[in-house]
Amino acid sequence: MPRPFVAYLRVYEPLSAFDTELSNRLRNVVESDPLVRSAVGEREREMWFRSQLSVPPRLLPGESADGSPSPRTLKDALVLQPRDVPGAADGTGPLVCPLDVMPRSAAALVGFLATAHPALRDAAISASTDAIRARAASVLSEQPSGAVHAVSTTWTVPLPWFVMFEPAHRRLNLAPVASPDRESSWRATMADAQARVSRAYELAASTFGERGPAKVLEDTAGWLEHFDGNSAVELDYGGLVQLLDDEQLAGDSTCEDVNAIVDALESGDAEIVAERFEQLREFWGELAIRERFN
Repeated sequence: MPRPFVAYLRVYEPLSAFDTELSNRLRNVVESDPLVRSAVGEREREMWFRSQLSVPPRLLPGESADGSPSPRTLKDALVLQPRDVPGAADGTGPLVCPLDVMPRSAAALVGFLATAHPALRDAAISASTDAIRARAASVLSEQPSGAVHAVSTTWTVPLPWFVMFEPAHRRLNLAPVASPDRESSWRATMADAQARVSRAYELAASTFGERGPAKVLEDTAGWLEHFDGNSAVELDYGGLVQLLDDEQLAGDSTCEDVNAIVDALESGDAEIVAERFEQLREFWGELAIRERFN
């Protein structure tokens, strides 16, 4: 079975950013069996299946019958070493990204309640809206940093996310399509990511207004503020690498295109902006077609 077609924007924090109890649990994960990056999608899918096959079904993946996180979810975390993040200081120790599946699911569930057609909502969820909102609010209030450490998106990647990364820092592995080693990702220090987002937001807002790309950048900047200044930020194509052949993946210039647009906005070069937007439309349009057929 292929990996889920999910891409991720993640924040990895130093252990010192967590409270003592959680830091100790995460330290055990670092020293024993952290998740492999390529296994995240399958792990999240497994948790969802388990929640639906339980009797009675669980409202959120990763929760026990009493509503508390299951013991296994406390070990669901990814680990980075500072040496693997361009520009990171070596003295910060390992950097950890908990999957935060329960709070992420709670937030997604609230969003579903707000946007889904009533008929779909009633068919998909048997619990009352008030009970769901109360449960989701309770889970989200327990999130230590006030925000989840990962944001995911299916079939595509929001283009404003790419402004946080230097195109040359791409990590590309053209392993076979079914291989867990196949990868396309970028990493940056928190300081670099925040500075790049701030610059892009000012240019996008002054050119296109506060909606569209500027809104995504504003929300992203607000999310990053929840985390320790010594953190690292990662954009990972995840299972999307299975949708692109080697030639497409190697020729993907999205990060270069997005950053070139930011530079062109600063210099007032409308021709470059239009040219790069057209390249982005052609590349990501193919994935959009696949999504519609699925």
